[in-house]
Amino acid sequence: QVRLVESGGGLVQAGGSLRLSCTASGRTFSSFAMGWRRQAPGKEREFVAAISRSGGSTVYRDSVKGRFSISRDNAKNTVYLQMNSLKPEDTAVYYCAAGPFPATNDYWGQGTQVTVSS
Repeated sequence: QVRLVESGGGLVQAGGSLRLSCTASGRTFSSFAMGWRRQAPGKEREFVAAISRSGGSTVYRDSVKGRFSISRDNAKNTVYLQMNSLKPEDTAVYYCAAGPFPATNDYWGQGTQVTVSS
C-alpha cells in the first residue's frame, strides 16, 4: 500500500504562483511514476502532469504546458508541482497520484484545494 499526502494548496490571485508537494510512504518511492490530477466543481477529474520514476521523462496536459513544472526528489519521497501564471480556470482540487508512467492511476492522495481569483 502507498500513502500519498499533498500540501501547498491555497488561494492566489491570477498570475500568481503556488508549489504543491506530495510525500509518499509505504513503498519504495522510486518504484513509481508520479503524477498530478485535478478536479473542478461539476467536472471530471483530469490529468495534469506526470513524471517517470527517475524523473527523466515528463508529460503535461496542453493547457498547463509552459506554466506548470513537475519534479521529484527520490531522496525525500516527494513530488512537486510548480504552478506559475495561474489562471482562474486552474481552480480545482489537485490530487497526487502514483503508478505506471504516464497514467499514474494506482494510488491517490486526499487532494488539496487550489483557488485562483480573477
